Amino acid sequence: MIRLTRLALFYLCSISAIAVEGFHVGGTFRLKKSFSVYAGSETTNMEPSKPDPAMEETAVMEPKLDATPTAVSATTAALSTVDAGTMDEGIYKFNKQLIDTVYDVICFLYPVKGNERDFARFFVLETVARVPYFAYLSCLHLQETFGVRYPNMSDRMRTHYAEADNELHHLLIQESLGGNSNPVDRVLAQTMAFFYYWYVIVIYTWNEPAAYHLSELIEDHAFDTYSNFLKNHETFLKSKPVPEIARKYYEEENPFLFELYCTVKDDPECSVEEQVTACCRRPDLETLYDVFVCIRDDEKEHWKTLCNLVQFDEMNAVAARDVKSTVPAPAESA
Repeated sequence: MIRLTRLALFYLCSISAIAVEGFHVGGTFRLKKSFSVYAGSETTNMEPSKPDPAMEETAVMEPKLDATPTAVSATTAALSTVDAGTMDEGIYKFNKQLIDTVYDVICFLYPVKGNERDFARFFVLETVARVPYFAYLSCLHLQETFGVRYPNMSDRMRTHYAEADNELHHLLIQESLGGNSNPVDRVLAQTMAFFYYWYVIVIYTWNEPAAYHLSELIEDHAFDTYSNFLKNHETFLKSKPVPEIARKYYEEENPFLFELYCTVKDDPECSVEEQVTACCRRPDLETLYDVFVCIRDDEKEHWKTLCNLVQFDEMNAVAARDVKSTVPAPAESA
């Protein structure tokens, strides 16, 4: 019965997503992604043949992409000239209040002490933080199943899968350190993850940028949390060996998925080959401290991609040096 209820809710969310014609990101309007339904129906293009003059100044156009280095540079340059979208103030405040409250609750339940108990805190955080990526992927996959198509949709799906895989390995590392040894911690983390998954499904169906903004806030908290832990407990971390799962993921496995989620480059003018080489970092892991540095840097990569998605509806609209946190839309003057 529970499984059927879940499937029914998911089906209704997917139908709603197909029915919606567009969405707003603060003052920035993006035309609804083109889609086609099988059985020979027409395909609606992203750029209408006769654009509405009232929308011309605010429409964010999605340029066509190809794999050549010249095209990548030109595309990035074109996107970087577009003003970053802002989040509706009401949505922004609600998202921030929600994420800050959840984070504060976790911090209260799991105060940092500089010992093995801290790994339970990171286990709970990573269990919750990885949920949105496969929620996004679930929605996109179901939309695709119903015939929704738009440029770069497959790239976005692959990136979200790579992000989920990366967060999974963060979780596996914390589990290898004993973060999930207490059944109370497991129940709390999994319960939060279950309800948060369905919440993100609903939000993503209603407003994609709002759903991405949730993760932007989470990843920002995650980066700060790991940075502070590295700064305040360096000696403790350097006294611990490298978990085998961390060495396997960061040093030994095929780096394809590892590279895939690094969408925002430091230099948008470099070639495709140079971008891949720059992203393919192979750290020298000597202690647990080095592992936590890698995890912190991963969270930063996720944050940069999410900022681009919220503000530009592109994964790599601006270079890494130009990425800024999403801000609420300025209040309209009376």
